[in-house]
Amino acid sequence: MSRTGAAAAVAWLKAQGDPKFRDGLARYGLPTDKAFGVSVATIQRYGKTLGRDHDLARELWKTGWTDARMLASFVGEPDRVTPTEMDAWCRDFDSWGIVDTVCFTLWDRSPAAWKKAVQWATGRPEFEKRAGFVLMACLAAHDKTAKDSAFMKFLPLIEKGARDERNFVKKGVSWALRHIGHRNPRLHTATVKTANKLAKSADATQRWVGKDALRDLMRPAVITKVKKR
Repeated sequence: MSRTGAAAAVAWLKAQGDPKFRDGLARYGLPTDKAFGVSVATIQRYGKTLGRDHDLARELWKTGWTDARMLASFVGEPDRVTPTEMDAWCRDFDSWGIVDTVCFTLWDRSPAAWKKAVQWATGRPEFEKRAGFVLMACLAAHDKTAKDSAFMKFLPLIEKGARDERNFVKKGVSWALRHIGHRNPRLHTATVKTANKLAKSADATQRWVGKDALRDLMRPAVITKVKKR
């Protein structure tokens, strides 16, 4: 689609906006100054009617509107995502909501996802670093062909990242550790070992990450699911 297509999509989003919903986003630590107030579910349904169109996704992102950027993640084409573009969008991240949506619906299917996960997890900016660990979690959930060894390489980065006390980073670190552990028995054993080590750390943030991950990894439902794989 052309720029006119992006303009029409933004107009549609604006018309669907709910001021009360928008104002309520602040309770979850989400910015409201560039939001119309459209739910992610509504944006996703609208994206399905538009279909995959990476040119449109790029134009939507440029608008700066949060709702439009959410839509961009649903209409973007993973095989057309470039590393340079990923870095540019990553610099624009201003909330955990947009980080998670872009990583979970678009980027984790990009050929560059594995390298970017490592790059960003070792960075400094809060939402960039979160993106690195969220990508690890999403790859664990969606890349069915990846070898265990690829995920094992993430564990030292997770252990190091668990020292970051910033809320959105440490929660991303825990998410990565938990999702890797959900893949199969071997990775479950490895992540439980890492989580136990973190839970016994002298560092308070590492202890939090370790205990948070263990609460999930040791749930009977998770153990049963993993054993079946």
